[in-house]
Amino acid sequence: MVSASRTAHSIEVTAEGLQEELARLQFQKQALERELAAVVAHLGSVQRALGALESALVTPRAAAPVDEPGASQTDTDSDADRQYGKLTEQVMAYFAKVGDAEVRAREVAAALGRDGDSGSINAVRSTLDRLVASSRIQRAGRGLYRTGRS
Repeated sequence: MVSASRTAHSIEVTAEGLQEELARLQFQKQALERELAAVVAHLGSVQRALGALESALVTPRAAAPVDEPGASQTDTDSDADRQYGKLTEQVMAYFAKVGDAEVRAREVAAALGRDGDSGSINAVRSTLDRLVASSRIQRAGRGLYRTGRS
């Protein structure tokens, strides 16, 4: 009988230990989820800031006349400028098709065939942010865009 009593006590002690461990792990999980949410939010801010800085670097190069002596652009620079302008034109053409509908950057990227990787989607997001800054489109809410028409 003593052996059964010890076994029951041992099981109770083990169960109590596991319950304490479960509570500790649940608390740790919640803390990590909060930390991950903060990191994701910061990552988005850094990506938007980087996109804005990249657009500031691309825009002045596009304004430099190619025919002037001393204004040497490489073929790569010209290609980058054309790609930037092409994406802007594609985004504006997309908004002309959808009218005043509210759309997400991911939807725009998918419609343009640029949803294959996060870099392409972020390029679309950066373009959308530049268009908002220049009042060509509006931010309709968190992550939502629409044309500037009311």
